[in-house]
Amino acid sequence: MTLDASTYKAWIGQKESSSDFLTLAPLRGLAATLNKVQLDYQPGDVLPPLWHWLYFLSPARQSKLGNDGHAERGDFLPPIPLPRRMWAGSRFEFHRPLHAGEKISRVSTIKSINFKAGRSGQLAFVTVKHEISTELEKAISEEHDIVYRDHVPADAAPAEPKQVEQEADYFKSINPDPVLLFRYSALTFNGHRIHYDRDYVTKVEGYPGLIVHGPLLATLLVDLLAEQFPEKSLQRFEFRAMNPVFDLNPFDVCGSNPDQNGNLNLWIKDHNNALCMQARANIV
Repeated sequence: MTLDASTYKAWIGQKESSSDFLTLAPLRGLAATLNKVQLDYQPGDVLPPLWHWLYFLSPARQSKLGNDGHAERGDFLPPIPLPRRMWAGSRFEFHRPLHAGEKISRVSTIKSINFKAGRSGQLAFVTVKHEISTELEKAISEEHDIVYRDHVPADAAPAEPKQVEQEADYFKSINPDPVLLFRYSALTFNGHRIHYDRDYVTKVEGYPGLIVHGPLLATLLVDLLAEQFPEKSLQRFEFRAMNPVFDLNPFDVCGSNPDQNGNLNLWIKDHNNALCMQARANIV
């Protein structure tokens, strides 16, 4: 399949606005899912970074879902006819904390649409910019990269994953059992079948097991950072998905100590030392 970038130019600059309240139940649910000791959130409590992903959910009617469990394309996101859609990465600036109970708003803009050839065929990258604000001021600037790709041919040789070379200054091992994946899917109203439907992910998409959500991996990285440096504040964070993480084996969430300017590296590696997600952060 050859896709023409000019076909999708009309989507660049398209905007979508939404609002939400930072209610307590999702916060308590994610705290329990991440095995926190303290589960009781109250109005006014500060949200940990990235927990805003529990909000601005856009439930699609059941009749409007595609075979993969995602909402059909062609409304806000362009209708790119490639069957596999994944979260490729994100970049954040944190301007001020969010607090439980606040009303928040989000303006989303399609910033760019780019195509390139990959090992398994054509790839499409869509970048969406989100500006999240409270009633007082801007809180978070986020850029979200989405990759669309074709199914990998059955006879294609798997790509050799990059190995982790850096030694971790601190790390945590995570066992990604199906219950963890189900709970995060439920909290974020994520119907993508690769996270909970083993028959679909293995027989249709050709993966060996259920795939751990990219946003969950990023949340685990930031959570590890907060545990290591509880007195510090996260100013900037960016991550890139490098290799899928499956529910078949434990994986490690790792980090380095910050330099004199508060910059540090974070990463996730699987049981074979493959680099699955790489990230950078700045704390003050």
